[in-house]
Amino acid sequence: MVHAFDWSRTALGPITTWDPAVRAAVELMLASPVPMMLVHGDAFLVLYNDAYAEVLGDLHPAALGRPAAQAFGDAWDQPGMRDVISRVHRTGRAVLEPESQVAIAPGRTEPAFYTRGHSVVRDSRGAVAGVLTVAAETTQVIHRLQSLGDLTARLAGALTIDDVTRVVLSYAMESFDLDHCVLAVDDGGTYRFVRRIRGEMLDEADERLPPVWRRVSDDTAPLVEAAESGRASFVADGEPLAAVATDRHERRVRALAVLPLRTPSLRGAFTVGFTRAHAWLPAERALLTAAAALVAQAAERARRFEAQHGTAQLLQRSMLPEHLPELDTFRIAARYDVGVDGNAAGGDFYDAFRLLDGRLAMVLGDVAGHDVRAAAVMGQVRAALRALALTDPSPPSVLAGLDRLVGSLGAESRNEEIFVTVVYGVLDPADGTITLASAGHPPPVLRRAGQGGEPATAELVKVPPGAPLGLGGRWQTGSLLLEPGDTILMFSDGVVERRGRPLNDGLDDLVAAAAHSASGDPRNMCSLATSAVEGTTDDDVAVLAVEHALAMSRAATMLVAAEPTGPSRVRQWMTTRLREWSVPEAVIGAAILCTSELTTNALLHAGTPAQVHIDLNAERLLVSVADTGTRGSVIRARTDTMASRGRGLGLIEELSDSWGTDPTVRGSTVWFEMLLGGNGRA
Repeated sequence: MVHAFDWSRTALGPITTWDPAVRAAVELMLASPVPMMLVHGDAFLVLYNDAYAEVLGDLHPAALGRPAAQAFGDAWDQPGMRDVISRVHRTGRAVLEPESQVAIAPGRTEPAFYTRGHSVVRDSRGAVAGVLTVAAETTQVIHRLQSLGDLTARLAGALTIDDVTRVVLSYAMESFDLDHCVLAVDDGGTYRFVRRIRGEMLDEADERLPPVWRRVSDDTAPLVEAAESGRASFVADGEPLAAVATDRHERRVRALAVLPLRTPSLRGAFTVGFTRAHAWLPAERALLTAAAALVAQAAERARRFEAQHGTAQLLQRSMLPEHLPELDTFRIAARYDVGVDGNAAGGDFYDAFRLLDGRLAMVLGDVAGHDVRAAAVMGQVRAALRALALTDPSPPSVLAGLDRLVGSLGAESRNEEIFVTVVYGVLDPADGTITLASAGHPPPVLRRAGQGGEPATAELVKVPPGAPLGLGGRWQTGSLLLEPGDTILMFSDGVVERRGRPLNDGLDDLVAAAAHSASGDPRNMCSLATSAVEGTTDDDVAVLAVEHALAMSRAATMLVAAEPTGPSRVRQWMTTRLREWSVPEAVIGAAILCTSELTTNALLHAGTPAQVHIDLNAERLLVSVADTGTRGSVIRARTDTMASRGRGLGLIEELSDSWGTDPTVRGSTVWFEMLLGGNGRA
């Protein structure tokens, strides 16, 4: 284009008459693969090479041979263009701009960054003929530095090793356009790792599930050597994983960087790789080293958090009942969520147990505080309540005994600020009558099932107010009739209290949510209560729900071994049971699909047997899948051969009428509910 251009119409004149030195500079520029531009004369006529044409974008080819002010328009007046080039042309002194942001091309959606050098081009007589600009784009480097800042911010919010892993793998794949990325950490006497490869199909549900960890099977793997030695390694072109490859993808990796992760309490490694040759330049090595240091510190913080969190959770849940009573026509469920940062045991508690005369005692209480002392007081109050109730279950008598206990504990500790509230009731299964008393605790919510097609309603139970325990108060009782289809929900103040909002607003929100609930199933009500009030709470949350069922339900339980055939055996077992119970085929299909996915996820992410429980009545099908691994356990058995993952939560959201997750003493439970009779999605 330069040779074909009609230069006779410009100040340069025909190309055959150009000064030899100028023409040599132009030929050198055109032959260079580096972006170059030459502006000639006082009008700054623009010439450039193919590489610079890409910088110009839509301004090419119209910019060629035109004065710079016309060729670049408004971009000519931005810093780093007219001002710098004019100064170099006037003074003859070269200028190096280490980094500048230039928006020359109008069609470019993101800013581009360049390192640019400007120097004069002299003619054969030594006079300044123009200015040559050499531009090296550094946009990728700048973006990587910016992404390092983003990594720091995201790691600051990562609480667990799983959280750190998700952040790191996402950062690496996005920032370096990798084919292969691995994060590994020590686990006892061996290492476990999570791998991400180019082309993996990940959706929102995948990001919400724990990542799938695998065991490192070969101690000679580069990541193990880096973790043990603390030395990084960089292979530009070769077969760095050939000796330890477990699949075709790892055998195809040609370039690999392995960075150690080392802190006083953690060993691990972070590897990134390409299936093509890649020169690990010094700037890139420095960036990866800095990222690895951030990851190591975040992983150590996460490990400390998990240890503290697990201890607090185990302490807390060991003080709560692991199993609730099972009654023919009354269903019971409870939930406890640790507040604050999850590292401290709290004082909220619930309990439900059979009395000697066959009635059901149910209680929900709150000991103020978020420390071991509050948990210890809670344990003493709960144990004393059981002993008192088994002797004389009447609410005034039980609360009077607890009042004396709390007063005694306060006197012994010389601390008068032990603050305990309790709501306690006795349910007679024969007729559904509940007798209640409250010691300074929020009243329960009563959900009345709609009769004859009428919508459900909800209200706060009218319980006579009483003083908190330890103040020597007197307590009166209230009573209600829990009719078939009704549900009563006890809760701690963490459910309804929010900073900056009146308590009554939270109570109103909870009552409204209960009235609009798809069903009165107690597990559904407990899950609903924890999210009924907008905003977050720093307090612990405890809920206990009891439903008077319309009829006895049918139930079955299966224990599934942690092996690849587990999900298929669950599908066969469920199909047989649900067809025996005459469940509609549409419900069977949806329920089996969801249960299979949840079973797979439980086996993958706990590495222990899972328990599948199905409960059917005339209104709904309830399915729960519980793992028995301690929270934070990451033993993964034969994960490569198991069913797909990542769809479970999305399927439940789409196919069920309600669902939730419940932490337990030794694991967690995921459940879903499908309504029958044409009211639900099934």
